[in-house]
Formats: sequence, C-alpha cells, structure tokens
Amino acid sequence: MRTLIALWMLALAASAFGEASIIVQQSPLAGFQFYQGKALWDELKAGDTLTLVREPDNAYDANAVRVEWNGQRLGYIPRRENADVARQMDRGAPVKARIVKLTQARNPWQRILFEVYVDL
Repeated sequence: MRTLIALWMLALAASAFGEASIIVQQSPLAGFQFYQGKALWDELKAGDTLTLVREPDNAYDANAVRVEWNGQRLGYIPRRENADVARQMDRGAPVKARIVKLTQARNPWQRILFEVYVDL
C-alpha cells in the first residue's frame, strides 16, 4: 500500500514533464457481460484509451470506478482493486486508462485486461 502511494506521489510530482507514465495497476475488467463489451467487441483494440468515471454514490461499492470506451460503459475496476484509484481520483489526480489485451475467452473476467496509469 505504501509503495503504491509513493508511486502516486512520484507520478503527480513529475507530471509537469509529461513525457512518460507510471503504470499504477493492471486489472481485468469487471462486469464485461453486463454492459456494452459484447456489442463493441469488434471495435476495441489494444492501446485504446479508456475513460475512468468515479461513482462515489454507487449503491454497491462506495469506491466504484466505471470504465468507458468512447462514452460507452464497458464495466468497472474490480472492487478488490479500486480503493486506491478511487481515492486518487477523489483527490483530483489525473488518472488515465487504456486497453492492454483483448482475449476471446468464455470467462468474461478474461476478456479485457486494462491498465491504469498517470502521465509524468
């Protein structure tokens, strides 16, 4: 936990340079089967930019962070991995995300791997 916080602080302190990024975490997409992932599957590509949207009033998870692609909801950062990202977003950190890997798998948790990062 302290290491992650230190990385956040380093990334924020160095953000004025804007030439590199620090990957904060990689996660599978939660909820792929419930949102637009199936309908958009053929359009998605590794490297695509994702939008993270904080949902502090989410009835199921106060740390919920929605993941969108071109304004379409794909799912969420998994609950077990969203607390630090949610906290940083609440503090105004410039958190970004992108698709790392797409996999044709029956298990929806294995379909999209994405990373959360902060530009330096």
